[in-house]
Amino acid sequence: MNAFEIHGGKPLKGEIIPQGAKNEALQILSAVLLTEEKMTISNIPDIKDVNKLIDLLGSLGVSVNKLNKDTYEFEAKNINIDYFTSEEFKQKGGGLRGSIMIVGPLLARFGKAAIPKPGGDKIGRRRLDTHFLGFEKLGAKFIYDVENEFFNVDATQLQGAYILLDEASVTGTANIVMAAVLAKGTTTIYNAACEPYLQQLCKMLNRMGAKISGIGSNLLTIEGVERLGGTEHRMLPDMIEIGSFIGLAAMTGSEITIKDVSYPELGIIPSVFQRLGIKMELRGDDIFIPAQDSYEIDTFIDGSILTISDAPWPGFTPDLLSIVLVTAIQAKGNVLIHQKMFESRLFFVDKLIDMGAQIILCDPHRATVIGLNKQNKLRGIPMSSPDIRAGVSLLIAALSAQGKSTIFNIEQIERGYQNIEERLKALGADIKRVEAQPLGH
Repeated sequence: MNAFEIHGGKPLKGEIIPQGAKNEALQILSAVLLTEEKMTISNIPDIKDVNKLIDLLGSLGVSVNKLNKDTYEFEAKNINIDYFTSEEFKQKGGGLRGSIMIVGPLLARFGKAAIPKPGGDKIGRRRLDTHFLGFEKLGAKFIYDVENEFFNVDATQLQGAYILLDEASVTGTANIVMAAVLAKGTTTIYNAACEPYLQQLCKMLNRMGAKISGIGSNLLTIEGVERLGGTEHRMLPDMIEIGSFIGLAAMTGSEITIKDVSYPELGIIPSVFQRLGIKMELRGDDIFIPAQDSYEIDTFIDGSILTISDAPWPGFTPDLLSIVLVTAIQAKGNVLIHQKMFESRLFFVDKLIDMGAQIILCDPHRATVIGLNKQNKLRGIPMSSPDIRAGVSLLIAALSAQGKSTIFNIEQIERGYQNIEERLKALGADIKRVEAQPLGH
Protein backbone atom coordinates (compact mmCIF):
# COMPACT_ATOMS: atom_id res chain seq x y z
CA MET A 1 0.00 0.00 0.00
CA ASN A 2 1.19 3.50 -0.80
CA ALA A 3 0.46 6.50 1.39
CA PHE A 4 1.25 10.22 1.29
CA GLU A 5 3.24 11.65 4.18
CA ILE A 6 2.63 15.38 4.46
CA HIS A 7 4.22 18.02 6.67
CA GLY A 8 1.77 20.92 6.47
CA GLY A 9 1.42 24.46 7.69
CA LYS A 10 3.63 26.11 5.07
CA PRO A 11 2.44 28.56 2.41
CA LEU A 12 2.94 27.43 -1.19
CA LYS A 13 3.75 29.53 -4.23
CA GLY A 14 3.82 29.20 -7.99
CA GLU A 15 1.88 28.14 -11.06
CA ILE A 16 -0.08 24.97 -11.60
CA ILE A 17 -1.68 23.67 -14.80
CA PRO A 18 -4.94 21.74 -14.40
CA GLN A 19 -5.10 18.37 -16.14
CA GLY A 20 -7.61 17.48 -18.83
CA ALA A 21 -11.10 16.77 -17.51
CA LYS A 22 -11.56 13.20 -16.30
CA ASN A 23 -15.34 13.22 -16.70
CA GLU A 24 -15.10 14.56 -20.24
CA ALA A 25 -12.41 12.04 -21.15
CA LEU A 26 -14.57 9.01 -20.29
CA GLN A 27 -17.28 10.22 -22.71
CA ILE A 28 -15.04 11.44 -25.52
CA LEU A 29 -12.87 8.31 -25.55
CA SER A 30 -15.95 6.08 -25.70
CA ALA A 31 -17.19 8.08 -28.71
CA VAL A 32 -14.20 6.94 -30.83
CA LEU A 33 -16.14 3.67 -31.22
CA LEU A 34 -18.78 5.48 -33.31
CA THR A 35 -16.60 5.72 -36.43
CA GLU A 36 -14.00 3.64 -38.21
CA GLU A 37 -12.11 6.80 -39.17
CA LYS A 38 -9.17 8.29 -37.24
CA MET A 39 -9.86 10.34 -34.12
CA THR A 40 -7.16 12.52 -32.55
CA ILE A 41 -7.82 13.47 -28.92
CA SER A 42 -5.57 15.81 -26.92
CA ASN A 43 -5.27 17.02 -23.31
CA ILE A 44 -6.11 13.50 -22.08
CA PRO A 45 -5.40 13.22 -18.33
CA ASP A 46 -2.89 10.53 -17.36
CA ILE A 47 -4.96 8.92 -14.60
CA LYS A 48 -6.00 5.37 -13.77
CA ASP A 49 -9.67 5.51 -14.77
CA VAL A 50 -8.82 7.02 -18.16
CA ASN A 51 -5.85 4.71 -18.84
CA LYS A 52 -8.03 1.71 -17.98
CA LEU A 53 -10.60 2.85 -20.55
CA ILE A 54 -7.89 3.34 -23.21
CA ASP A 55 -6.63 -0.15 -22.40
CA LEU A 56 -10.19 -1.52 -22.70
CA LEU A 57 -10.59 0.17 -26.12
CA GLY A 58 -7.35 -1.48 -27.25
CA SER A 59 -8.63 -4.88 -26.11
CA LEU A 60 -11.83 -4.31 -28.10
CA GLY A 61 -9.70 -3.93 -31.23
CA VAL A 62 -9.31 -0.14 -31.45
CA SER A 63 -5.87 0.78 -32.80
CA VAL A 64 -4.37 3.14 -30.19
CA ASN A 65 -1.41 5.32 -31.09
CA LYS A 66 0.11 7.62 -28.43
CA LEU A 67 1.42 10.74 -30.22
CA ASN A 68 2.74 12.53 -27.10
CA LYS A 69 2.13 12.61 -23.36
CA ASP A 70 -1.49 13.83 -23.64
CA THR A 71 -2.47 13.15 -27.26
CA TYR A 72 -3.66 9.88 -28.76
CA GLU A 73 -4.88 8.76 -32.17
CA PHE A 74 -7.64 6.14 -32.21
CA GLU A 75 -9.00 4.09 -35.08
CA ALA A 76 -11.93 1.80 -34.31
CA LYS A 77 -11.91 -0.08 -37.60
CA ASN A 78 -11.74 -3.72 -36.53
CA ILE A 79 -13.80 -4.18 -33.39
CA ASN A 80 -13.97 -7.64 -31.85
CA ILE A 81 -17.58 -7.89 -30.68
CA ASP A 82 -17.03 -11.35 -29.17
CA TYR A 83 -14.58 -9.82 -26.69
CA PHE A 84 -17.65 -8.91 -24.62
CA THR A 85 -18.32 -12.44 -23.58
CA SER A 86 -14.73 -13.04 -22.45
CA GLU A 87 -13.60 -13.40 -18.84
CA GLU A 88 -10.96 -10.70 -19.48
CA PHE A 89 -13.66 -8.18 -20.38
CA LYS A 90 -15.52 -9.02 -17.19
CA GLN A 91 -12.34 -8.29 -15.21
CA LYS A 92 -11.48 -5.06 -17.03
CA GLY A 93 -15.00 -3.74 -17.46
CA GLY A 94 -16.19 -4.61 -13.97
CA GLY A 95 -13.56 -2.55 -12.18
CA LEU A 96 -14.30 0.62 -14.11
CA ARG A 97 -17.48 2.63 -13.82
CA GLY A 98 -16.59 4.40 -17.07
CA SER A 99 -16.97 1.12 -18.96
CA ILE A 100 -20.75 1.72 -19.05
CA MET A 101 -19.96 4.58 -21.47
CA ILE A 102 -18.93 2.24 -24.29
CA VAL A 103 -22.40 0.68 -24.42
CA GLY A 104 -24.13 3.57 -26.25
CA PRO A 105 -21.60 3.81 -29.10
CA LEU A 106 -21.46 0.02 -29.53
CA LEU A 107 -25.24 -0.33 -29.64
CA ALA A 108 -25.40 2.45 -32.22
CA ARG A 109 -22.75 1.00 -34.49
CA PHE A 110 -23.03 -2.77 -34.03
CA GLY A 111 -26.51 -3.35 -32.60
CA LYS A 112 -25.29 -5.27 -29.56
CA ALA A 113 -23.19 -4.92 -26.43
CA ALA A 114 -22.67 -6.47 -23.02
CA ILE A 115 -21.68 -4.95 -19.75
CA PRO A 116 -20.58 -6.45 -16.43
CA LYS A 117 -22.07 -5.00 -13.27
CA PRO A 118 -19.94 -1.85 -12.81
CA GLY A 119 -17.63 -0.80 -9.96
CA GLY A 120 -16.16 2.60 -9.03
CA ASP A 121 -16.61 5.06 -6.17
CA LYS A 122 -18.58 4.33 -3.06
CA ILE A 123 -20.63 7.50 -2.81
CA GLY A 124 -24.09 6.15 -2.42
CA ARG A 125 -26.19 4.25 -4.93
CA ARG A 126 -25.18 5.47 -8.35
CA ARG A 127 -27.85 3.73 -10.36
CA LEU A 128 -27.50 2.94 -14.04
CA ASP A 129 -31.25 2.83 -14.66
CA THR A 130 -31.12 6.16 -16.54
CA HIS A 131 -28.79 4.66 -19.13
CA PHE A 132 -30.80 1.46 -19.52
CA LEU A 133 -34.24 3.10 -19.64
CA GLY A 134 -32.95 5.46 -22.34
CA PHE A 135 -31.58 2.59 -24.43
CA GLU A 136 -34.87 0.72 -24.01
CA LYS A 137 -36.81 3.74 -25.28
CA LEU A 138 -34.61 3.62 -28.40
CA GLY A 139 -35.58 -0.03 -28.84
CA ALA A 140 -32.78 -1.95 -27.08
CA LYS A 141 -33.59 -5.11 -25.14
CA PHE A 142 -31.73 -6.03 -21.95
CA ILE A 143 -31.22 -9.56 -20.74
CA TYR A 144 -29.59 -9.80 -17.31
CA ASP A 145 -27.51 -12.95 -16.95
CA VAL A 146 -27.76 -13.57 -13.19
CA GLU A 147 -25.16 -16.32 -13.12
CA ASN A 148 -22.39 -14.24 -14.73
CA GLU A 149 -23.62 -10.81 -13.50
CA PHE A 150 -23.70 -9.52 -17.08
CA PHE A 151 -26.18 -7.37 -18.96
CA ASN A 152 -26.53 -8.52 -22.58
CA VAL A 153 -28.05 -5.89 -24.85
CA ASP A 154 -29.67 -6.39 -28.25
CA ALA A 155 -30.24 -3.26 -30.34
CA THR A 156 -30.44 -4.30 -33.97
CA GLN A 157 -33.15 -1.72 -34.74
CA LEU A 158 -32.52 1.49 -32.81
CA GLN A 159 -35.31 3.96 -33.51
CA GLY A 160 -35.45 7.64 -32.50
CA ALA A 161 -37.81 8.37 -29.58
CA TYR A 162 -38.97 11.01 -27.11
CA ILE A 163 -37.07 10.41 -23.85
CA LEU A 164 -37.76 12.21 -20.59
CA LEU A 165 -34.87 11.29 -18.29
CA ASP A 166 -35.72 10.37 -14.70
CA GLU A 167 -32.66 12.35 -13.59
CA ALA A 168 -30.31 14.73 -15.40
CA SER A 169 -27.49 12.17 -15.38
CA VAL A 170 -24.35 13.36 -17.20
CA THR A 171 -23.13 9.89 -18.13
CA GLY A 172 -26.70 8.77 -18.86
CA THR A 173 -27.31 11.69 -21.23
CA ALA A 174 -23.95 11.16 -22.95
CA ASN A 175 -24.58 7.46 -23.42
CA ILE A 176 -28.07 7.97 -24.86
CA VAL A 177 -26.81 10.76 -27.16
CA MET A 178 -24.10 8.42 -28.51
CA ALA A 179 -26.68 5.69 -29.13
CA ALA A 180 -29.13 8.11 -30.77
CA VAL A 181 -26.76 9.75 -33.27
CA LEU A 182 -26.86 6.65 -35.50
CA ALA A 183 -30.47 5.60 -34.73
CA LYS A 184 -33.19 5.96 -37.37
CA GLY A 185 -35.34 9.08 -37.03
CA THR A 186 -35.35 11.84 -34.44
CA THR A 187 -34.61 11.49 -30.73
CA THR A 188 -35.60 14.16 -28.22
CA ILE A 189 -33.99 14.06 -24.77
CA TYR A 190 -35.69 16.23 -22.14
CA ASN A 191 -34.16 16.83 -18.69
CA ALA A 192 -30.82 16.24 -20.42
CA ALA A 193 -27.66 17.10 -18.48
CA CYS A 194 -26.03 20.22 -19.92
CA GLU A 195 -22.54 20.19 -18.31
CA PRO A 196 -19.70 21.72 -20.38
CA TYR A 197 -18.30 18.18 -20.79
CA LEU A 198 -21.53 17.05 -22.41
CA GLN A 199 -21.56 20.16 -24.61
CA GLN A 200 -18.02 19.24 -25.66
CA LEU A 201 -19.17 15.73 -26.60
CA CYS A 202 -22.13 17.04 -28.64
CA LYS A 203 -19.98 19.60 -30.47
CA MET A 204 -17.45 16.89 -31.31
CA LEU A 205 -20.19 14.54 -32.55
CA ASN A 206 -21.52 17.35 -34.77
CA ARG A 207 -18.03 17.81 -36.24
CA MET A 208 -18.12 14.07 -36.98
CA GLY A 209 -21.36 14.54 -38.93
CA ALA A 210 -24.07 14.12 -36.25
CA LYS A 211 -27.09 16.44 -36.16
CA ILE A 212 -27.58 17.53 -32.55
CA SER A 213 -29.35 20.77 -31.66
CA GLY A 214 -30.14 22.38 -28.29
CA ILE A 215 -26.54 21.97 -27.05
CA GLY A 216 -26.13 23.63 -23.65
CA SER A 217 -29.84 23.34 -22.82
CA ASN A 218 -31.79 20.54 -21.13
CA LEU A 219 -33.67 19.72 -24.33
CA LEU A 220 -31.55 17.96 -26.97
CA THR A 221 -32.83 17.04 -30.42
CA ILE A 222 -30.86 14.45 -32.36
CA GLU A 223 -31.56 13.57 -35.97
CA GLY A 224 -30.08 10.17 -36.72
CA VAL A 225 -27.48 9.95 -39.50
CA GLU A 226 -26.15 6.98 -41.49
CA ARG A 227 -22.51 7.22 -40.43
CA LEU A 228 -19.96 9.43 -38.64
CA GLY A 229 -16.45 10.45 -39.70
CA GLY A 230 -13.24 11.21 -37.79
CA THR A 231 -12.22 14.51 -36.20
CA GLU A 232 -9.82 16.14 -33.74
CA HIS A 233 -10.78 17.15 -30.23
CA ARG A 234 -9.15 18.83 -27.24
CA MET A 235 -10.43 18.24 -23.70
CA LEU A 236 -11.35 21.08 -21.38
CA PRO A 237 -9.26 21.52 -18.22
CA ASP A 238 -10.71 19.71 -15.20
CA MET A 239 -12.97 22.13 -13.31
CA ILE A 240 -12.78 19.97 -10.18
CA GLU A 241 -9.00 20.37 -10.11
CA ILE A 242 -9.36 24.11 -10.64
CA GLY A 243 -11.77 24.36 -7.69
CA SER A 244 -9.46 22.16 -5.59
CA PHE A 245 -6.49 24.48 -6.26
CA ILE A 246 -8.55 27.58 -5.35
CA GLY A 247 -9.41 25.92 -2.01
CA LEU A 248 -5.80 24.85 -1.51
CA ALA A 249 -4.52 28.42 -2.03
CA ALA A 250 -6.98 29.85 0.50
CA MET A 251 -6.43 27.18 3.17
CA THR A 252 -2.63 27.44 3.04
CA GLY A 253 -2.49 31.24 2.57
CA SER A 254 -0.64 30.76 -0.71
CA GLU A 255 -0.15 32.84 -3.84
CA ILE A 256 -1.05 30.49 -6.68
CA THR A 257 -1.72 31.02 -10.37
CA ILE A 258 -3.91 28.39 -12.02
CA LYS A 259 -3.09 28.38 -15.73
CA ASP A 260 -5.40 27.99 -18.78
CA VAL A 261 -8.66 27.42 -16.92
CA SER A 262 -11.17 27.93 -19.82
CA TYR A 263 -12.90 30.46 -17.56
CA PRO A 264 -16.20 30.75 -19.49
CA GLU A 265 -16.79 27.00 -18.90
CA LEU A 266 -16.42 27.22 -15.10
CA GLY A 267 -19.99 28.44 -14.54
CA ILE A 268 -20.65 29.48 -10.93
CA ILE A 269 -17.60 27.71 -9.48
CA PRO A 270 -15.45 30.87 -9.06
CA SER A 271 -18.34 32.83 -7.51
CA VAL A 272 -19.05 30.10 -4.92
CA PHE A 273 -15.42 30.29 -3.75
CA GLN A 274 -15.67 34.11 -3.78
CA ARG A 275 -18.63 33.80 -1.40
CA LEU A 276 -16.25 32.10 1.03
CA GLY A 277 -14.25 35.35 0.89
CA ILE A 278 -11.49 34.11 -1.40
CA LYS A 279 -9.98 36.83 -3.57
CA MET A 280 -9.04 35.94 -7.13
CA GLU A 281 -8.44 37.77 -10.37
CA LEU A 282 -8.66 36.65 -13.95
CA ARG A 283 -5.46 37.36 -15.89
CA GLY A 284 -6.05 36.35 -19.49
CA ASP A 285 -7.30 32.79 -19.04
CA ASP A 286 -5.39 32.27 -15.75
CA ILE A 287 -6.85 32.61 -12.25
CA PHE A 288 -4.47 34.44 -9.89
CA ILE A 289 -5.10 33.90 -6.16
CA PRO A 290 -3.14 36.23 -3.86
CA ALA A 291 -1.86 35.05 -0.46
CA GLN A 292 -4.58 35.88 2.07
CA ASP A 293 -4.23 36.04 5.86
CA SER A 294 -7.96 35.56 6.26
CA TYR A 295 -11.12 35.20 4.21
CA GLU A 296 -14.65 35.88 5.43
CA ILE A 297 -17.75 33.90 4.47
CA ASP A 298 -20.57 35.95 3.01
CA THR A 299 -24.05 35.76 4.55
CA PHE A 300 -27.40 35.90 2.78
CA ILE A 301 -28.76 39.43 2.31
CA ASP A 302 -30.88 39.17 5.48
CA GLY A 303 -27.80 38.19 7.49
CA SER A 304 -28.69 34.51 7.81
CA ILE A 305 -26.05 31.78 7.48
CA LEU A 306 -24.92 31.01 3.94
CA THR A 307 -25.92 27.62 2.53
CA ILE A 308 -23.92 26.04 -0.28
CA SER A 309 -25.58 23.10 -1.99
CA ASP A 310 -25.04 21.11 -5.15
CA ALA A 311 -27.37 20.93 -8.13
CA PRO A 312 -27.23 19.69 -11.72
CA TRP A 313 -25.37 22.08 -14.05
CA PRO A 314 -25.44 25.06 -14.23
CA GLY A 315 -25.77 24.61 -10.46
CA PHE A 316 -22.75 23.90 -8.29
CA THR A 317 -21.10 20.54 -9.00
CA PRO A 318 -21.34 17.97 -6.17
CA ASP A 319 -17.69 17.03 -6.81
CA LEU A 320 -16.57 20.34 -5.29
CA LEU A 321 -18.74 20.37 -2.16
CA SER A 322 -16.16 18.48 -0.10
CA ILE A 323 -13.51 21.01 -1.24
CA VAL A 324 -15.76 23.92 -0.20
CA LEU A 325 -16.38 22.23 3.15
CA VAL A 326 -12.66 21.90 3.86
CA THR A 327 -11.90 25.43 2.69
CA ALA A 328 -14.59 26.83 5.00
CA ILE A 329 -12.81 25.36 8.08
CA GLN A 330 -10.30 28.23 8.13
CA ALA A 331 -12.67 30.95 6.94
CA LYS A 332 -14.16 33.59 9.21
CA GLY A 333 -17.87 32.86 9.66
CA ASN A 334 -20.17 29.88 9.29
CA VAL A 335 -21.65 27.95 6.40
CA LEU A 336 -24.08 25.07 5.94
CA ILE A 337 -22.95 22.54 3.32
CA HIS A 338 -25.90 20.63 1.87
CA GLN A 339 -24.99 17.60 -0.26
CA LYS A 340 -28.28 16.86 -2.04
CA MET A 341 -27.25 14.57 -4.86
CA PHE A 342 -25.36 11.74 -3.11
CA GLU A 343 -25.74 10.23 0.32
CA SER A 344 -22.56 9.34 2.27
CA ARG A 345 -20.27 11.85 0.55
CA LEU A 346 -19.83 13.77 3.80
CA PHE A 347 -18.66 10.80 5.83
CA PHE A 348 -15.05 11.98 5.83
CA VAL A 349 -15.77 14.93 8.17
CA ASP A 350 -14.94 12.81 11.23
CA LYS A 351 -11.28 12.93 10.07
CA LEU A 352 -11.46 16.74 9.83
CA ILE A 353 -12.99 16.92 13.33
CA ASP A 354 -10.10 14.77 14.59
CA MET A 355 -7.76 17.37 13.06
CA GLY A 356 -9.45 20.12 15.08
CA ALA A 357 -12.08 21.41 12.65
CA GLN A 358 -15.33 22.75 14.08
CA ILE A 359 -17.94 20.85 12.08
CA ILE A 360 -21.38 19.58 13.04
CA LEU A 361 -22.54 16.70 10.86
CA CYS A 362 -26.30 17.26 10.96
CA ASP A 363 -27.25 14.17 8.93
CA PRO A 364 -25.80 12.22 5.96
CA HIS A 365 -26.50 15.19 3.67
CA ARG A 366 -25.73 18.30 5.75
CA ALA A 367 -22.77 19.64 7.67
CA THR A 368 -22.35 23.01 9.40
CA VAL A 369 -18.82 24.41 9.36
CA ILE A 370 -17.85 26.93 12.03
CA GLY A 371 -14.85 28.78 10.63
CA LEU A 372 -11.65 28.98 12.70
CA ASN A 373 -10.49 32.20 10.93
CA LYS A 374 -6.95 30.77 10.95
CA GLN A 375 -6.78 31.33 14.71
CA ASN A 376 -6.15 27.62 15.31
CA LYS A 377 -4.22 25.42 12.90
CA LEU A 378 -5.47 21.95 12.17
CA ARG A 379 -3.23 19.16 13.48
CA GLY A 380 -1.80 16.40 11.33
CA ILE A 381 -3.21 12.89 11.82
CA PRO A 382 -3.13 9.51 10.05
CA MET A 383 -6.28 9.03 7.90
CA SER A 384 -7.66 7.07 4.96
CA SER A 385 -9.35 8.34 1.79
CA PRO A 386 -12.88 6.98 1.11
CA ASP A 387 -13.35 8.42 -2.41
CA ILE A 388 -11.55 10.61 -4.97
CA ARG A 389 -12.92 14.00 -3.90
CA ALA A 390 -12.79 13.35 -0.15
CA GLY A 391 -9.19 12.23 -0.69
CA VAL A 392 -8.17 15.57 -2.16
CA SER A 393 -10.11 17.45 0.53
CA LEU A 394 -8.12 15.56 3.17
CA LEU A 395 -4.94 16.34 1.23
CA ILE A 396 -5.77 20.07 1.34
CA ALA A 397 -6.52 19.83 5.07
CA ALA A 398 -3.20 18.04 5.65
CA LEU A 399 -1.22 20.68 3.71
CA SER A 400 -2.72 23.39 5.93
CA ALA A 401 -2.27 21.45 9.20
CA GLN A 402 0.51 21.67 11.75
CA GLY A 403 2.73 18.60 11.91
CA LYS A 404 2.66 15.31 10.03
CA SER A 405 -0.34 13.73 8.33
CA THR A 406 -0.38 10.35 6.62
CA ILE A 407 -3.08 9.66 4.04
CA PHE A 408 -3.66 5.98 3.24
CA ASN A 409 -5.61 4.50 0.30
CA ILE A 410 -4.17 7.15 -2.03
CA GLU A 411 -5.09 4.93 -5.00
CA GLN A 412 -8.50 6.60 -4.69
CA ILE A 413 -6.91 10.05 -5.15
CA GLU A 414 -4.81 8.87 -8.07
CA ARG A 415 -7.88 7.60 -9.90
CA GLY A 416 -8.73 11.25 -10.49
CA TYR A 417 -5.62 13.42 -10.18
CA GLN A 418 -2.47 12.92 -12.28
CA ASN A 419 1.02 13.28 -10.73
CA ILE A 420 -0.57 15.18 -7.86
CA GLU A 421 2.48 14.67 -5.66
CA GLU A 422 4.97 16.15 -8.19
CA ARG A 423 2.68 19.05 -9.02
CA LEU A 424 2.22 19.97 -5.34
CA LYS A 425 5.97 19.62 -4.73
CA ALA A 426 6.57 22.15 -7.53
CA LEU A 427 4.51 24.63 -5.46
CA GLY A 428 6.72 23.93 -2.43
CA ALA A 429 4.57 21.33 -0.64
CA ASP A 430 6.31 18.91 1.73
CA ILE A 431 4.70 15.70 0.48
CA LYS A 432 6.22 12.31 -0.21
CA ARG A 433 5.01 8.86 -1.12
CA VAL A 434 5.76 6.18 1.46
CA GLU A 435 5.00 2.51 1.75
CA ALA A 436 2.66 1.95 4.64
CA GLN A 437 0.41 -0.52 6.35
CA PRO A 438 -3.17 0.66 5.96
CA LEU A 439 -4.93 1.96 9.09
CA GLY A 440 -6.27 -0.74 11.38
CA HIS A 441 -3.48 -3.28 10.63
